Amino acid sequence: MAKRSAGTKRSLKAYRAKRDFTKSPEPTGSTKAARGNKSPAPSKGLRFCVQKHLASHLHYDFRLEHHGVLLSWAVPKGPSLNPADKRLAMRVEDHPFDYRNFEGVIPEGYGAGVVMLWDEGTWSPEPGFEDVDRGLEEGELKFQLEGTKLKGSWVLVRTRGGRWARGNGEDDGRTWLLIKHRDDWAGPVDVTKVAPLSVKSFGDFADILAADNPDVWESHRPAQGGVAGKLLAQVITQAGAMKAKRPAKRPRAKPKKVVGKR
Repeated sequence: MAKRSAGTKRSLKAYRAKRDFTKSPEPTGSTKAARGNKSPAPSKGLRFCVQKHLASHLHYDFRLEHHGVLLSWAVPKGPSLNPADKRLAMRVEDHPFDYRNFEGVIPEGYGAGVVMLWDEGTWSPEPGFEDVDRGLEEGELKFQLEGTKLKGSWVLVRTRGGRWARGNGEDDGRTWLLIKHRDDWAGPVDVTKVAPLSVKSFGDFADILAADNPDVWESHRPAQGGVAGKLLAQVITQAGAMKAKRPAKRPRAKPKKVVGKR
């Protein structure tokens, strides 16, 4: 497994600026929170996770631990085990390390929707790519994954141009491709359909929402139209039905006062 490289801790300024933590249950990445969520020992490897996110668009957030944070890319179609697939991966702001096991409902604001922990495990740079900062600068990261669903050799490579480029014709550096290398873990299997459930709660979006408050979204839905909107409408209906079937919680009986004998 790879050793944690020394370096200055990366900034979470962009991450915090986009969120209202009085409304969002997402980790703040504060120093206090970090003390209770320390990275595992180097011998256990660097952490990675993939979060399936039903927001305005369904996508998968691919995250690699580096210098105390999670480097993050939004992958619209999700990872593919087929080396012929070059999956678009848009680089987004770094996330706090304690986001690695986050699963739940973001009720409103930036990223409003349901977040599922779709996969998690450890990762290590491949030989010649141990300098992750250099790889980010040059636009190529080759690495090994050891997760529940994703394993083996992968590459993230930055691309240029396309509809994501800036209006002045210059590349903004956000557009990458996530590609599976040919090895024993590659194949023509659509892993997002074969293994759609959470590795944390073992449920689907409806199960996660039912554990929260599906009634709130009947009048306020983060995704209003399109494929994501239809999917969310189904999820809300399923979650409401699941919650309705659960027996109502009985209020706890107040303990009786014991009157002492005189």
